[in-house]
Amino acid sequence: MSYDETVTYLFNCAPPFQQIGGAGYKEGLSTTIALDNHLGNPHRKFRTIHIAGTNGKGSTSHTLAAILMECGYKVGLYTSPHLIDFRERIKVNGVMASEEYVIEFVKKHKNFFEPLQPSFFELTTAMAFNYFAEQKVDVAIIEVGLGGRLDCTNIITPELSVITNISPDHTQFLGNTLAAIASEKAGIIKQGIPVVIGETAPETKPVFTERAKEVGAEIIFAEEEQLLISATPTTTGYEYHTGIFGTIDGELAGSYQIKNCNTLLSALKQLQKKGFAITADSVRKGFTNVCTLTGFMGRWQKIAESPRTICDAGHNIGGIRYIVEQLSKEKYETLRIVFGMVSDKDITTILGMMPPNALYYFTQASIKRAMPAKELQEKALSFGLKGSCYPTVKEALQKAREESCNNDFIFIGGSCFIVADLLASLKK
Repeated sequence: MSYDETVTYLFNCAPPFQQIGGAGYKEGLSTTIALDNHLGNPHRKFRTIHIAGTNGKGSTSHTLAAILMECGYKVGLYTSPHLIDFRERIKVNGVMASEEYVIEFVKKHKNFFEPLQPSFFELTTAMAFNYFAEQKVDVAIIEVGLGGRLDCTNIITPELSVITNISPDHTQFLGNTLAAIASEKAGIIKQGIPVVIGETAPETKPVFTERAKEVGAEIIFAEEEQLLISATPTTTGYEYHTGIFGTIDGELAGSYQIKNCNTLLSALKQLQKKGFAITADSVRKGFTNVCTLTGFMGRWQKIAESPRTICDAGHNIGGIRYIVEQLSKEKYETLRIVFGMVSDKDITTILGMMPPNALYYFTQASIKRAMPAKELQEKALSFGLKGSCYPTVKEALQKAREESCNNDFIFIGGSCFIVADLLASLKK
């Protein structure tokens, strides 16, 4: 099979959660353990850092990878979902796994895994761990897929665990309260392994504290350490004034990056205690060059300057809250929003948060879970959000551009799959 045929095979034999929703989710670790045993337990052959949370996992994972790369480590990075190419999920020092590796992995192991009927994420995780072992990485940053306790990445025993924050998302699997969701994510806290908690709420802090106490893990609350003194917006991102690494120029924009920075500073402090050779210079270079070093995309990413055009993959209540806050700080003549969502999100709450002063270009991503643009438009109307429908993200953006003047602001988002379709169309 060619690479494209192999990826199509993976999607067909184990459809990903991102494409089909709940039917692609498989609870429990038995299949993951069977795959890992078959491959010779590759996850034990390198050091790991485990990152969970509702929002901020991607930014935190990629920035941490960039910093460790600047320190001279060979760094694996496992994240999800991908935006354009499946191989974005599995990188070593910012370079995606080769097409040949993906082809050969499936060819070599499919007779074993087909009878197991693994989920897409279980299979991808096994592929990533095997790749990192083959590449002899020094350390791998492993991002949790969904939840934590029963997520298939949870077979690792990391050097450090990080939980960025808790917000309502995937409630059909993780629970309907912040405490319930926190309990699932707290499942990555392991005996004797320090854990950094980025943000807490009155409902979540006791959950984390109790879990850490149960397993004898040191718990560090980044909000209490407050190693970030202040953050000043720049033309490209933020200038951070820290109490541990001096002044840092952060490449990633969006107000939510301030919280991520504070979480990262606490995590870096703990990694230094674990013996990682992290210098102030490597931290500064990692923050400044995270996108170049790791290929990170889709977080308050500038697409065009005139009119100013930004996309962001935030897609749940917590992520949208920060986006709306950021939009309120922008200056423009007219705000134009290219918007689409998937059907299993809290659409009513999110629509109620969106700015009513904008012109909307409702559209849908090219996945089965996408809410039809017409249905989204009808729901949005009850919140005073007005606009027209377009069958693709590309057509919606084209219309927004046609109707814009140079002083307008165009935002594209609502779903990471809307951003994925956008970036794929721009690449062609």
